[in-house]
Amino acid sequence: MNGRPAPGLRWASIPLWVPVAFLLTWQAVVWLRMLDPIFFPPPTRLLEVGASLAANGELVRDLAATLSRCAVGFAIGASLGLVWGVLMGFWAPLRRAFEPVINALYTTPKMTLLPLLMLLVGVGNSARLSLVALGVFLIVVINTVDGVRNVDPHYVELAVNYGANQRNVIRHVYLPASLPAVFTGLRLGLGRALVTTITIELVSSTDGLGAMVWRAWQTFTPEKLYVGVLLSACLGMLFHNILRAAERRLSPWREK
Repeated sequence: MNGRPAPGLRWASIPLWVPVAFLLTWQAVVWLRMLDPIFFPPPTRLLEVGASLAANGELVRDLAATLSRCAVGFAIGASLGLVWGVLMGFWAPLRRAFEPVINALYTTPKMTLLPLLMLLVGVGNSARLSLVALGVFLIVVINTVDGVRNVDPHYVELAVNYGANQRNVIRHVYLPASLPAVFTGLRLGLGRALVTTITIELVSSTDGLGAMVWRAWQTFTPEKLYVGVLLSACLGMLFHNILRAAERRLSPWREK
C-alpha cells in the first residue's frame, strides 16, 4: 500500500469537489441571508422543486425533448462532418473549394439562420434539427480536416515502404493519428448541439429545457429556472465525460 487512493476513487473525487463546494457555499450564503432566497433559492429548495417536477412528469417530458433533439442533431452533424472532413483532408482541391464556405458559415451566428431554415424545410422540428446538425457539422469537419492534415508524413512513408496499400494507410495510420483532433471536434460539437438545442427551445418551442426555463421566467418561478439551468450544465458535464471515456478506450496510448 502506497497510501494513495485507488484510481477509481481519484477519478470520482477530483472532478466533483469543486461543484460540491460551490453548492455548499451557495446553501450557506443563502442560509446566512447574504443572498435573497426569492431570487437565489438554496440548493435544497431546488432539489425539492426538481423532485416535484420529476414526479408530475414535466421535467421528464422536457428533458426527453431536449435529449432527443440534441441526439438526432448531433448524430446527423457528426456523421456528415466526419465523412466530409476526411474527404477534405485527403483531397486538396475539395478542401480549397469548400473551406471558404465552411469558414463563412462557422462565423455566422447560428440563430440568424433559423428563420431561413424555417422557410426552406418548414416550421417545426425539422428546422430545429437542421440548425443543430449544422452547428455540429461545422465544428467536426474543421477539426477532422486539421487532424487528417497534421498526420506526420513520415508515418505514411514508413507504412508505404512496408507494403501498405492506401486502404491500410488510412485505417492504420491516418485514423489513429487523427483521433485526438476528431474527438476534440466531437466534444465541442456535442457541447454546441446542447447549447443550440436549448437556445432554439427558448425562442421557438413549447417543450424542452429551454422552454421550461422560458416558462419559469415568464411566470417568475426562479426555482424552475435554476433547475433548468443546472440540469443543462449537468448534461454538458455528462456528455463531456462520456466522450472522454470513449477517447480513452479508443486511443489508450494517449493516457499518461
